[in-house]
Amino acid sequence: MNSAATITPAYQTVDSKLSEMITSNHIDVPMLPEVAGKVVRLTQDPESDASDLAKLIQSDQTLAGHVMRVANSAAYTPNSSMVSLQQAITRLGMKLISEIALAASVNSSLFNTPGYDAHIQYILRFSLASSLWAKEIARSCRKNVEAAFLTGLLHDIGRPVAVQNSLEIAQQLGLELSKKEVFALEQKHQRAIGIKVIQQWEMPAVVTAVVEHFDNYEEPHDHQDQTMITVAGAEFAEHMMCEEGETVCTSDEELMAMPVLADLNLYQDEVVALLDKTERVKSAMEAMVS
Repeated sequence: MNSAATITPAYQTVDSKLSEMITSNHIDVPMLPEVAGKVVRLTQDPESDASDLAKLIQSDQTLAGHVMRVANSAAYTPNSSMVSLQQAITRLGMKLISEIALAASVNSSLFNTPGYDAHIQYILRFSLASSLWAKEIARSCRKNVEAAFLTGLLHDIGRPVAVQNSLEIAQQLGLELSKKEVFALEQKHQRAIGIKVIQQWEMPAVVTAVVEHFDNYEEPHDHQDQTMITVAGAEFAEHMMCEEGETVCTSDEELMAMPVLADLNLYQDEVVALLDKTERVKSAMEAMVS
């Protein structure tokens, strides 16, 4: 949508209405399942313990079943099987179990995007891959691993919400948008919408900062290191997922030359060591989306 000749009246109308809704805080933000929001808050509380988390997750039987399936997968428990959430939390840790629960809650069923289901699924898979890579990069940089997962998972959350709102506006006004126009609206508005989503979901301030500065991480701000880790996680995710056909593939050499890796003071041998973890990341990702 860079050329004025390609901008249709329908696109202009939806674009204007979407901008107005963002400014006036009237974006339709999907409700995060109550348990997921409580899981995030509980894991931020130093007074909480494994029994608190187990009780919370068990209050949603579907979520509890998913968490146990992932916890017992080969990616996380290759040699033994666990029979209770309490046991899973004790063995794998509260942070990892909370990550599994949150990743399960942020899924395509949150969004009403008829005709764009495959696109939304790809965005969510990409975000999950970004979160897992961000954790590995944070470990290499000796930074906050738990924050890395959360910011990686939610850095693109504005994308599906932008698609949903664009489609809803078009339907309400009886307008037809091409896929190209919907994707252009998504790209233009997703960061501003993402901030609204993060704020409504009451996520930690670091997540808002990462969403806000993701496209300009060089700009000084309070969570610049975390933003760089998230950006790097997305670069690794794109490199890993390029075979799915939605992105242009980057070679190992091109990935190593990404400025954000130099800005994180990651040397070539450290990047190679990270790339050696690709199968582990893939295994964890497949376990979480199964």
